[in-house]
Amino acid sequence: MQTKLRKIGTSLGATLPKDVIDRLGLREGDQLHIVITSEGIMLSPYSPDFESFLEAAEETTAEYRDALKTLA
Repeated sequence: MQTKLRKIGTSLGATLPKDVIDRLGLREGDQLHIVITSEGIMLSPYSPDFESFLEAAEETTAEYRDALKTLA
């Protein structure tokens, strides 16, 4: 699946295909959560619970960075 970036003011925006919008149950004005990964970016419907989970995961990863490197 592909989409094209378009200029919107001083930013760039991407259009989501209708089947993606329908599958995620999105509507105009909904917020999306953006996660930058080693593979690229991941978009998901915004959820305050998911936001707290990500913050906790980032804190844990920072705190146990050396242990996680050893385990990897």
